[in-house]
Amino acid sequence: MFDQSATVLVTGGASGLGAATVKHLLSHGVCRVIVADLEPDRLETLPAEWDKRVVRERVDVTSPDDVARVLEGIPDDQPLRGVVHCAGILPAARLVGRDGPHDLELFRRGIEVNLTGTFNVMRLAAAAMMQGEPTSEGERGVIVTTSSVAAFEGQVGQLAYAAAKGAVAAMTLPAAREMGKFGIRVVSIAPGVFMTPMMEGAPPAVVESLERQTVFPHRLGKPEEFAQLAWHILNNPMLNGSVIRLDGAMRMGAK
Repeated sequence: MFDQSATVLVTGGASGLGAATVKHLLSHGVCRVIVADLEPDRLETLPAEWDKRVVRERVDVTSPDDVARVLEGIPDDQPLRGVVHCAGILPAARLVGRDGPHDLELFRRGIEVNLTGTFNVMRLAAAAMMQGEPTSEGERGVIVTTSSVAAFEGQVGQLAYAAAKGAVAAMTLPAAREMGKFGIRVVSIAPGVFMTPMMEGAPPAVVESLERQTVFPHRLGKPEEFAQLAWHILNNPMLNGSVIRLDGAMRMGAK
């Protein structure tokens, strides 16, 4: 399915899980990868033969116009076959903290980016994929979203994040059921804690605590491991409607 005529859209593709996914896709011969990010130029310099197959687009995933513009620019001979949605933020605050109740705007922003942004990309990408020609098996495309283990074991201070990622997980099956008749699969990855830019600034004690909660291997995830799973999902037709934990059997404690 993902041959020399395929386009894949990766949101949040300039760093972390998204950047690892972009590189993995290119290394496996995907014809065209769109890096949709608020700062698309942050993607590290690619080999010359790869860089020619990358389209960098500044995109706010919560903006219907931004996402539609990118999708409308995909040429007919390189149809959209896959989306890997990695864009997100990590708001952190207690329900009632030292300064009073959780800031409502912070909660709204977490939901807007992590949930509404995911839904916005899903709905517009699905509509674009529906217009494409199916493969011999009737498949038109695959949408991979990013949930989190916080959807199931949210920690203190993760109310907005857990709420959004739980909703992303909950959308997976109904979206897959709706889009199945059009040959479009929907799968979500629920990563544990990965060594991304969001974690690189964390205090060593925090990292060590998270590593202890990972059953095996005793370390944080590598972005490349997320990318490997995303690639497998794109290419395995029987993966559909599922939320796949990628966490080394981590079950996060309350703090």
